[in-house]
Amino acid sequence: MTHDDRQALAALATLILLQLIMLSALYAGIRPHPPIATPLFGIAPFLGASVCVAVSAMIVQPLATPVGRGLSVLAALLALVSFGPQKYFDAQFTLIWPAVILGQVAVLVICVRVLKAARHAGDTGHIAATSSGQA
Repeated sequence: MTHDDRQALAALATLILLQLIMLSALYAGIRPHPPIATPLFGIAPFLGASVCVAVSAMIVQPLATPVGRGLSVLAALLALVSFGPQKYFDAQFTLIWPAVILGQVAVLVICVRVLKAARHAGDTGHIAATSSGQA
């Protein structure tokens, strides 16, 4: 396992743990916790789906395949609903800032590692096609 793989896995694990802790706070009624619902969906099912996507990305290897990279980016985007820059304007930001900042760092790590892996996979594919006589 490469250093990049470990970083991507650590960032996905970070998002999973942050979301599970927030979901637990919601169920336990411990403040601050996410709202029960937003205008578009219930938060608990959304957090459950977000965690499932992140676990799936870890299982299929987050950087090794296009599916893994896609799931990793999807997990990062879903996490931004809970930890995105819009949270800087949340009335409870002073209570949730550690989770917001850590979530954003994890999303950044995932995106950087996925972009690097995708470029490397593209370079390898181009080299393989060129060496087999295809351009």
